Amino acid sequence: MSNAEDRLKFIKPLEPELVLEPPVSDDWFHEIKYDGFRTQLIRDWAGVRAFTKNGHDWSKRYWPIVTAAEQLKAKSFILDGETIAPEPDGRPNFHAMHSRMTWNAELLAFVAFDILYLDGEDLRPRPAIERKEILWDLVKPAEGIIQYSQHVLGGGAEFYEAVERLGVEGMVSKRQGSSYRSGPTDIWVKTKCWEFGEFDLLGIKREPGKETVGLMARDGKYAGPATIALTKQMRERLMARVRKGQPPPNTPQAARGPEVEWLKKSIKARVRTLRGEPKLRHATLQGLVEE
Repeated sequence: MSNAEDRLKFIKPLEPELVLEPPVSDDWFHEIKYDGFRTQLIRDWAGVRAFTKNGHDWSKRYWPIVTAAEQLKAKSFILDGETIAPEPDGRPNFHAMHSRMTWNAELLAFVAFDILYLDGEDLRPRPAIERKEILWDLVKPAEGIIQYSQHVLGGGAEFYEAVERLGVEGMVSKRQGSSYRSGPTDIWVKTKCWEFGEFDLLGIKREPGKETVGLMARDGKYAGPATIALTKQMRERLMARVRKGQPPPNTPQAARGPEVEWLKKSIKARVRTLRGEPKLRHATLQGLVEE
């Protein structure tokens, strides 16, 4: 009788490197970056389990996905993908994830983008593009809950423009000939789209030899720094408004310090930042929104 010892084990996922521009050479293929929770589906003799990117077993939360994966025609597999909350047009709605996991798990979907193991063979040494073919053969009959992540060969810049227009979080580019390696690597890279939003400028941090940054908040919560990319005129206008204010109570220690000048009253500012991040990332302050 088999026991727990010979069950397939969770494999630490590959983590793509964040870049600001997609690779343009033809030895890459590109996929949409789905905004959800990274998930690994493992099937062995005892059935299908679903794991988070840190290896926690979430099979109960993702039960409809587990049930759908049981229908795939293979004895054993390990799939790498993303659990999403799709809208009717297919776009993922990250904000709906928690409520669906709690109340409507059947409205979740699993988008498979890689296969690491199939029926006794470790596929990780195989080229990424070959693994996609094997994955397609396994997943193509599935409908709805288990989906296949389509890809495009080459044309990174055009793909990025299309992704930008779709309004999704970004894209992931993978070297066609690369094997699968756990942990951080640059054989996969993710390029996020930019978004613009209004934030409250709380203060200005100036340090010798460094770029001037604005310390930003949203809905009363500290959101992070944004480089100030303003004209000389706007900068002077801004500096004229810097008066001895106080940092808001929830500002982290790291953002304080003698080099910060706090505004007496915050100013609305337009900020460009990477889409789909909890805090500001690679952000720049684009201009002030006049009251």
